[in-house]
Amino acid sequence: MIDLRALREDPETVRASQRARGADESAVDALLEADVRRRSALTRFEELRAEQKQVSKSVGKASPEERPAVLARAKELSEQVKAAEAEADEAAAEVDRLLDTFPNVIVDGIPAGGEDDFRVLREVGAPRDFAAEGFTPKDHLDLGEGLRAIDVARGTKVAGARFYYLTGIGARLELALLNAGLDQALAAGFTPMITPTLVTPHTMRGTGFLGAHAAEVYHLEEDDLYLTGTSEVALAGYHADEILDLSGGPQRYAGWSTCYRREAGSYGKDTRGIIRVHQFNKLEMFVYAPIEDAAAEHERLLAWEEEMIAKVELPYRVIDTAAGDLGLSAARKFDCEAWLPTQQRYMEITSTSNCTTFQARRLGIRERHGGGTRPVATLNGTLATTRWIVALLENHQQPDGSVRVPEGLRPYLGGLEVLEPA
Repeated sequence: MIDLRALREDPETVRASQRARGADESAVDALLEADVRRRSALTRFEELRAEQKQVSKSVGKASPEERPAVLARAKELSEQVKAAEAEADEAAAEVDRLLDTFPNVIVDGIPAGGEDDFRVLREVGAPRDFAAEGFTPKDHLDLGEGLRAIDVARGTKVAGARFYYLTGIGARLELALLNAGLDQALAAGFTPMITPTLVTPHTMRGTGFLGAHAAEVYHLEEDDLYLTGTSEVALAGYHADEILDLSGGPQRYAGWSTCYRREAGSYGKDTRGIIRVHQFNKLEMFVYAPIEDAAAEHERLLAWEEEMIAKVELPYRVIDTAAGDLGLSAARKFDCEAWLPTQQRYMEITSTSNCTTFQARRLGIRERHGGGTRPVATLNGTLATTRWIVALLENHQQPDGSVRVPEGLRPYLGGLEVLEPA
């Protein structure tokens, strides 16, 4: 959630954030008004309760003549306190309701607008000129089927649309990507984690995934648990309601998990192959950091992502995502997008977000600071995921349908240099 004190002190910054997101600016005033009602109701409740205690103490000291009036006042105050408490609870619930849907305040300077208004920060590597090489590239599914690496037909038979099997070298390739990412994370000081993929509503809501995109989350109604679309959720909940010691620097975790997404609202988008699927595997970086270190840590996460992409030798670009395309919890997000030859476009393969103190406030995660405590910043970023196979196959294919293995992955595939069609 956002910082209510900061909102009171500087509402214009929050209004500017809402404008940049294309969100409702009047929500700022609605939240401010609800906060005034909550504080006013709480003050009235506390004043009445203090008077009630004082009157209750005076009953025993009252003379017989005074006692009826004192008792009457005590009864009157008891009713007023109950009413004031109910009013304060109702006002607090309204503030909580508004906060639950209120997005994080963006980092100053990111582009305003929606999905197409991102800023390209850099392009790295040049896409191959397949025409100059004398052949037309195949898409990842044709290549994957030729290698007997991807089986969408049987995935659909068993589980329905947007499911698949990775078979043979396909399974090995995914494990190679994830293990390469894990080794890199270990070298950078991350603690490896295999996380739960089912979480409580409190944890899912705390990370901001039950807002506008709640329809994309699988919910097990009978158990009231949610399947996670990223290990970010379980890693954010790992230190919920705890006070951390960050005096030695950020705490960094690398979460390996299977991820689930309903992909609601994406009908007709990337339905061929394994670009947009309901289940995939991912290695996710997650960091708890002091507030002052968050921006620098965000740049470090991006650098680690680019280091991993370099191992796979993919041409890519880095974009600064526009405010209106951020999720509820992100204040800034960088995406790395790999070139997809058969579609002549860039496709997101990593994303890293600075969530500032938004998630920590919801989940009660604090650090010791200046003789007291304060919320920490949380950040996340992808190191490898199933979708990378799409870009790897297409960018490293050869005329005969074989695929060259990038040097950075060869140690994880037993030294294999070329994936040969079956």
